[in-house]
Amino acid sequence: MAEEDLTRQRIRPSRHGAPPPTRHPLHTLAGRTRADLRRLVRARQRRRWVVGGIAVVVCLVALASFLIAGGPEPGGQSAGGVPGGAGRPSGLPGLEGRDLDAGLVSPGLRPRQRPPSPSPTPPTTAPAVPAVLDAGMAEAPAEVDLTRVGGRDWVHWGLRGADSTVRKRGGSGEIRDEGGSGRRGGWDDNQESFSWRDGSPVASVSGSSHGVYRCGVGSGFTLAVAADGQLRTVRLYAGVWMARGRLDARLSVGGPSRTLRIEDRHTSRSTEFTIRFQAPKGGRLVLSWTVERAFSDDCGSVGVQAVALR
Repeated sequence: MAEEDLTRQRIRPSRHGAPPPTRHPLHTLAGRTRADLRRLVRARQRRRWVVGGIAVVVCLVALASFLIAGGPEPGGQSAGGVPGGAGRPSGLPGLEGRDLDAGLVSPGLRPRQRPPSPSPTPPTTAPAVPAVLDAGMAEAPAEVDLTRVGGRDWVHWGLRGADSTVRKRGGSGEIRDEGGSGRRGGWDDNQESFSWRDGSPVASVSGSSHGVYRCGVGSGFTLAVAADGQLRTVRLYAGVWMARGRLDARLSVGGPSRTLRIEDRHTSRSTEFTIRFQAPKGGRLVLSWTVERAFSDDCGSVGVQAVALR
């Protein structure tokens, strides 16, 4: 009876009228195997993620090393298989393509191309000063104001004897008496008179008729006027006594020259010579006033009274 009740309980229908299923031992084993597989799959996925993360870190380290090292060696390849030295996209050049010691990059220059060195500035030279010389003569005026005609410099001879000289006070000093040949004498009866108001050592004179002379063929005076590169005018007041006088004008630096003559066979004659000249600084106008021919055995001579520069 007990066995019968037990059998009834085992075969008692379920709520839905069907007997409860009986779990087979193999079903339980199969369930445990699928769980193990799922755990295995998850473990493999985690390993893939770890390996992928490590690979990413390695790539980042390699890229950083590449940038710090300044790119691939010549002839090598950069990251991504791009040959070393291949052109970059348009834009500013990378630091590895620039010579940091070359200074700022000039527009339009290729990498590592230095700008051309500037041509040396040629030395500035002053324009050449032309050599100019012109001379003429005219009758001397009866009265000569040296202060007016000699604005730059002037000299007068013979005021107080053969060796007396008066110069312009504060003048340029460009007129030089360079002597001559023959004995120098003085006289005081020129046809022309000279005045000044800025002399030294005699400050002021009105109506001086004095001058100096030298007798005999070949005798005479040599004067010089320093050049300063500008066009200047010289006036020489000179004369002859029973002689022919010859004036030779030349420049010490070469160039044109001029010769002028006056003569009087019986008495005296005075002339105003006008010489215009230009020469480089350091050059000189040289005037030689000499007796070319004498018409008196006593004293055929040439004389000078004054010279003025402006």
